[in-house]
Amino acid sequence: MQSLGEQLIDLSSEQLASISLDDQLLEAVQTAKSMKTHGALRRQKQLIGKLMREADPQPIRVALDALGRHDNLAKDVFREAEQWRDRIATEGSDALAGFFALIGGENHELQEQSKAYANATHDKPRRLIRRRIFSEIHKELASMRQNTSR
Repeated sequence: MQSLGEQLIDLSSEQLASISLDDQLLEAVQTAKSMKTHGALRRQKQLIGKLMREADPQPIRVALDALGRHDNLAKDVFREAEQWRDRIATEGSDALAGFFALIGGENHELQEQSKAYANATHDKPRRLIRRRIFSEIHKELASMRQNTSR
């Protein structure tokens, strides 16, 4: 139970708020997040373990599992967006057509950025355009994944 409670310490404030925790447990976790000394933190973790014995662990486990899946999904979307950005930058319109086939539509901003990238001659503008291309791809992929997860 203590190790389950310790996992709560690593969560952000927003993630903690999404889990229904007893007020004492929530306060103990928030206090532990602000502790710097090892001994005090160890004692606080023991208190969290004690409070966890009084709590129902199942909803907490389910919430932590859901947060873990969400983090993995976000990492996957980021990685895939990087790959598509690189393909579009090197292959041009062929890769762009493949991306549009994947998302089931077109993105005019992405088309414009792809054209601008192909026409750019200096490294600095090309880096900025690559960032914009990544941003558009990431937005499209995140939207697509969010719609399929519902």
